[in-house]
This record gives sequence, C-alpha cells and structure tokens, in this order.
Amino acid sequence: MSSVLVRSLLRSNSIKNEFKLQLGGVLSICSNNTDPTTTMQDVKAALLKHMGLERGYRPLQPNRSHLLDMLPKNQDELPPRTMQDSFLSAVIPLSSDIVLQEKYVTFLGHVRLGRLMEDMDMFAVWVAHQHIVNPNQVPGEPTPYVLVTVLVDQIDFTDLVPKHDADIRLSGHVSWVGRSSIEVTVWLEQKVFGKWQKLTRAVFLMAARNSTNTAAAVVNRLEPGSEREKEIFLGGEGRKKRRIQSQSTSLLKQVPDDAEQQVIHDIFVSTVDSNDPNFHKRILPSHSVWMDDCTLSNIIFSHPENRNLHNKVFGGFLMRQALELSWTAGYMYSKFRPKLCHISDIGFHKPVDVGSLLRMHAYVTYSEFNYAQILVHAEVIDHRGMHSTTNNFHYTYQMPEEVPKVIPQSYHEAMMYLDGRRHFQRVMGLVK
Repeated sequence: MSSVLVRSLLRSNSIKNEFKLQLGGVLSICSNNTDPTTTMQDVKAALLKHMGLERGYRPLQPNRSHLLDMLPKNQDELPPRTMQDSFLSAVIPLSSDIVLQEKYVTFLGHVRLGRLMEDMDMFAVWVAHQHIVNPNQVPGEPTPYVLVTVLVDQIDFTDLVPKHDADIRLSGHVSWVGRSSIEVTVWLEQKVFGKWQKLTRAVFLMAARNSTNTAAAVVNRLEPGSEREKEIFLGGEGRKKRRIQSQSTSLLKQVPDDAEQQVIHDIFVSTVDSNDPNFHKRILPSHSVWMDDCTLSNIIFSHPENRNLHNKVFGGFLMRQALELSWTAGYMYSKFRPKLCHISDIGFHKPVDVGSLLRMHAYVTYSEFNYAQILVHAEVIDHRGMHSTTNNFHYTYQMPEEVPKVIPQSYHEAMMYLDGRRHFQRVMGLVK
C-alpha cells in the first residue's frame, strides 16, 4: 500500500477523532442556545433584521453612519463572552422540503458541496454576531457592526457522502477572538438512520468593521472556561501563528529551499534528452501531462441574487463557484469523478461588486499517487479591463486510481507546482 494512502487513512481517522473531541467538549457545555427547529432560512431572516435590512435589491444601501456613535472605543467597554454564549445550531430540512432538495441535489443524488459552503459562511456570520454584546446598543436600532469573512481555514471532509433527502445540521461557536477579529468553528452533520453523522468542519475568520465598513471595530474578549475550551482557544492561537509563518515563507518572498530546488531540477532532467547538451527539446515522460494541458477557466457575471448583506458578492457564492470549477477540472484531468478530501486556506483579498465580471482559472498544480492538488485563482475584471485577484482556493481531491503526474514547463509553473506540493503535504499531515 502506498505511503501516501496509509497517511491518508491515518489522516481520516485523525479528522474523525478531532470531530469527537471538539463536539464532545463543546456540546457538554453549550446546549442552551440550540433549537432543533431553527432552519437556515430562519438564520437568513434573522440576519436581515439584525442588520436593519429588508428583502429586495437596492443599488444604494441605506445610510448607516448614524450608528457609528454606538460603537465602543476599546474592548474594556465590552463584557467578556464565553464559547457557550455563541453556540448555535440550524438545520437544512432536506428530508421534508422537496423544493430545497432540487437546489442541493447533484445528478448522482448527492448534495452539492458548494451549496453547503454557502450555508456555512452565512451561518458563521450569524454565530459571530451572537458573540457581540454591546452595552451602547440602542434598542430597536440595527447593529453598528459589519462582519466580513477574511479567510476560511483548512476544511477536512469525512468519508460520509451527503444525501440530498436527509436533514443536515450546522453547529458552531466562536473559538478565538482578537481585538477586531472573530474565529468561528462550524460543523456539518447529516441525519443517517436516526443518528447525526459528521460531514465536515471549517474555521472561519471574521473581521469586525464599523457600520459604514470604513474601519475596524473592537469586539468582546473571549474567556475560555473549561480546560477543553482553553485547548480550543489555543488552537486558534496556533492557527494564527501558522498563517503568519506561511506568509513569511511564501514563494513570493523566499526562494525554494534546497529540497524543493532538487525536486524541480529532477523534474526538468526527466523531460530532456540526456544526449542533447543544449536542452533543446523537452519530452513528456510516460503517464504524465503538462500542467498547461490540465487547466480550465470560466467567466461569471455576478447578479444581485449573488449579493451579501452589504451589496457585495457573497463569499459563499464565490466558494461554490470555485469548488464546482475545481471538481470539473479534476474530472477532465483524471477521467474519474474526484472525491473532495480537503480545502486549504481560502483568503478573501478584495470585495467583489455586484455586476462585476469574475474570471476563475483552475489548475491541476500537483499530483501524487491517486491524489490531485487543484488551485482556483479568482480575479475581477473592471470596466477598464484591469484584473485584480480576489481569491485563491486550494483543493485536494482523491481518485479511484493513480493519476498522471503533472509536469511544469516554465519557472512560473514550477512555483505553482511547489506551492501545490506544500498544500498537499500539509493537509495530508506530512508536514506541520
């Protein structure tokens, strides 16, 4: 059995154990706010009311500058909160809502994971709002806070394939807080034969902004209670340090290390004729494919129905579009229906205006045994034809058989290859 496959099995068991630890530790103390009858539709309606918004698209948003006076100047003005205070659950009632099933079902009768990413993003925002208690809040007035998704940390999936006709439950709580940032951990479970089975877990990092979305806003401190809560909080601290380290060692800032340079050199040597001293011609090795031949692109025009509460394109919509494009790219590359195993960090670099042209490019950047690492690069094209990066998405897919090896040709592709290799090794537990 391949060493990568062995590690994959160990990684899968690790994910299941982490679900049990986190859910067990939190559910034992956070049961007061759960309501099994709350649906995601209720959550969306509650968010609209909380923000003082109404249904229906309006090109110009209502003026919220009068709410600025309610915002505190520092954290000491806000009461500390616990993880229990923000714990919530909501259900996607697929077992009883036929219309909803049509929206979520795939052609194989499974659930569209992209739709679930949309729901998780919306749910995470609502959970984060539960954490904020502002003594300056005027009764009857909308909240002066605007919460935006900054990034989504690594998302791991269990082996359970979600069905389109069984209820799915979202649960979550605030797991770490900075001065103006809130980390929310969200789980998905599906009811199978009367029991809730784990699907996935994701960590969302939210930025708190003022009512006009022009500056950061301070939020309540998080005070861990039990030993388990302290462990969860320290996990958030660890993720923050890992992100800082990852940024400092980015291939945009540092040259590849010695081992990575050797990897690229070995690939180059395998693609040239050893009898040609001028490296005149490159030859594709057997059971391999040039990286340039396994790419896929699309262009999306963003409509008002894709907006969030702030008239920007909803981050969950971007995640869904990118995920479905990556799956299609993986299918065309491998000729198999790929199984999504992991999603690495998703960063939201720039908001996307409604009416923008959004271009997405999917690249198979790295492959090993029966796994493929796929990057989706999203960019906005403005009216002047200028391109601006909005997101980079990294996906790890598993195929039923060994896949062709991806071979870079240019230095640019070589850096994409190494970046994909880094993401693959981290999600597979090969490196920390």
